[in-house]
Amino acid sequence: MKKMTLKSVLVWVVVIWMAPVMNSCSLEDEPVAFHFLNLRIVNVEMPESFDIYQSYPIKVTYIKPSNCTYFEGFDFTKDQPTTISVVAVGSALDNASCAPVEAEVVEYFTFTCNYHDAYTFRFWTGEDGDGNAQFLEYDVPVNPSANMGIKY
Repeated sequence: MKKMTLKSVLVWVVVIWMAPVMNSCSLEDEPVAFHFLNLRIVNVEMPESFDIYQSYPIKVTYIKPSNCTYFEGFDFTKDQPTTISVVAVGSALDNASCAPVEAEVVEYFTFTCNYHDAYTFRFWTGEDGDGNAQFLEYDVPVNPSANMGIKY
């Protein structure tokens, strides 16, 4: 009987101790306002060629415009099976005192070569004075010797 009572007391102590932590986020707190934005890519390290069915890390350097901007990931658009447009996506806090930083940040994504044709990658670098999207473009061939063997 004493073990049961001691166990019950410990459970209540933990519940009482955790109650303020579990209630710290309430619906009355002001919501965090943010918006998504494209992050300007300034450098990319691509392999010289791909082997079919192999995966490759792609190193991307983008500009972080302020200390209130956070990297969210990459957006990939296939314009054709082997033409891929890549945009670095960030989120920025609204209504916050943000300091501009213009810092270069490196992120990676993994690419797997699934087609025998050469690939064209287009990395978004910003817009020109007329609002037209600008890109860094890389053409990467697929090694013909690797095309002969099919892996399952």
